[in-house]
Amino acid sequence: EVDTVIMALGTSQTPRIASTTPRLEINDWKCIIVNEDFQTSRKEIFAGGDVTSGASTVILAMEAGKKAAKNIDKFIKNN
Repeated sequence: EVDTVIMALGTSQTPRIASTTPRLEINDWKCIIVNEDFQTSRKEIFAGGDVTSGASTVILAMEAGKKAAKNIDKFIKNN
């Protein structure tokens, strides 16, 4: 069960996160900074794919999503 799910789809080179999700750390390319578990600077928010790495392949985005999902599951079970 979740409060909110945000689908991020688009073709823009630069993610637009400031207005929708404040207080997330971003890098010089305006991508969300995540740790090795795909957790952002806000511990309850995870991110993966192009929003963290910049434009890349669908395969890499899918891999990041799969890894993030495993870490989200672990986070929920431990909190």
